[in-house]
Amino acid sequence: MSESCEDSPSREEAEDAVRTLIRWAGDDPQRQGLLDTPSRVVNAYREWFTGYGMDPASFLARTFDETEGYDEMIALRNVRFESHCEHHLAPVIGQCHIAYMPRSRVVGISKLARMVEIYSRRLQIQERLTAQIADTINDILEPRGVGVVVEATHHCMTTRGVHKPGVTMVTSRMLGDFRIKSATRREFLAYIGNPVPGMST
Repeated sequence: MSESCEDSPSREEAEDAVRTLIRWAGDDPQRQGLLDTPSRVVNAYREWFTGYGMDPASFLARTFDETEGYDEMIALRNVRFESHCEHHLAPVIGQCHIAYMPRSRVVGISKLARMVEIYSRRLQIQERLTAQIADTINDILEPRGVGVVVEATHHCMTTRGVHKPGVTMVTSRMLGDFRIKSATRREFLAYIGNPVPGMST
């Protein structure tokens, strides 16, 4: 499935693994309703984890310099994403808010959304996802600052374990002006509805 893994198993091996899990769960993979399930699961995994075969930084490579001196905040709110936690392979569904203060270059907003999609379509923990998005923008665009806030629901705790639905996890990463200038940080948090308690001052 993954282009980045040299010893990636074959499709047949992946489907056999699904059959093993079905048997382990207590059902018969040969019954009519489950005959095509291994193939469907493998197809779903190929779609869910396409991020391994893509380079997020490449989507930020094409930038625009003709900004007429624009140097104020650029913010993208409510970028929905779907990911899977690396601990239980359970869905993580949420939204990402991104802002940066350009120094001389800007990038198309669809590229920012695509970058979120690529990083999220990997086995993840939310803290790493947040850092990867912010750090990539910072490294490629070299802006005066970057702010990223991620809000997500983790099905590993809503559908199993402690069974606590309605819980949202919030993570953030502030770099440059967003970290050292409280006014910049406040402006960003005001744009997105201030979802990070204690960070508005």
